[in-house]
Amino acid sequence: MSIDFCGLQLPHRIVNGSGTFDAIAARRVFGEELTSNFPFAAYVSKTITIEPRQGNPAPRLWEASAGLINSIGLPNKGLLGYLREDLPRLVDILTGGERQVPLITNVMGSTAEEISRLLEACGQRDEIAALELNVSCPNVKTGLDIGADPYQLEQVVRAVRPSTTKPLIVKLTPNTADVALCALAAQEGGADAVSLINTLRATALAPPGAHGGERGRWLGAGTGGLSGPAIRVVALAQVSAVAARVEIPVIGMGGVRSPADARELIDVGATLVGVGTESFRDPAAAGRIAAGLQAMRNG
Repeated sequence: MSIDFCGLQLPHRIVNGSGTFDAIAARRVFGEELTSNFPFAAYVSKTITIEPRQGNPAPRLWEASAGLINSIGLPNKGLLGYLREDLPRLVDILTGGERQVPLITNVMGSTAEEISRLLEACGQRDEIAALELNVSCPNVKTGLDIGADPYQLEQVVRAVRPSTTKPLIVKLTPNTADVALCALAAQEGGADAVSLINTLRATALAPPGAHGGERGRWLGAGTGGLSGPAIRVVALAQVSAVAARVEIPVIGMGGVRSPADARELIDVGATLVGVGTESFRDPAAAGRIAAGLQAMRNG
């Protein structure tokens, strides 16, 4: 079974959610086994910004009742560090097996100018097959999430689209009044595909006795994003609404743990399915889910 996604021929429908599977770290743990049996049909990098980021202060994680709250803060080496250090390592991992796994680089900027710089620099690299624009970030002038305002989102995508000829995926925020309208705005601006959902805003209180006995918030940054099984039904609703509204492909994700979970997202219109939090529990989850989907198709 081969899946055509924005001109990329993929062997199955399972990809990773950006930032949820560190292929470079996994290579150190699993060695050549990872390269030989890479679990994803395409690999999405963690978010890259213009300048290096240290991320949020600790603590950064909280295990919720049915999911995970993270407040990582997008730590990365910046554009130049990514191109100089991480990109060659990723290429070595993704091209070392029986097939070449397409690399999708995820980028984020707070202005159209920053985004254009990122898209242009990454778009010039033959090793990168496609680009994903994370719009779950604040505009430095308005303070609003770029992806939460359909008008602003369309304007930004339209402005940056000429910066690259490679497929452009827009990763949408679920924290908006009408995610389907935002998806339509991304399409009108020139996006080749959209992906959703990202994490839902969440927080956690420190357990009694922590932080010197104070009952304040646990996460170092105060708030974070909830992922995992708790958000699966939200993802199903939002992916369904978006797929019914746009004509471009949709990558659906959010709380996928099993082939049945992935199948539900496909049934409501997703072309590809992203696996995220489940990979922390089971690094081989994507391969298991992809194999299960194939078995369901053949059954």
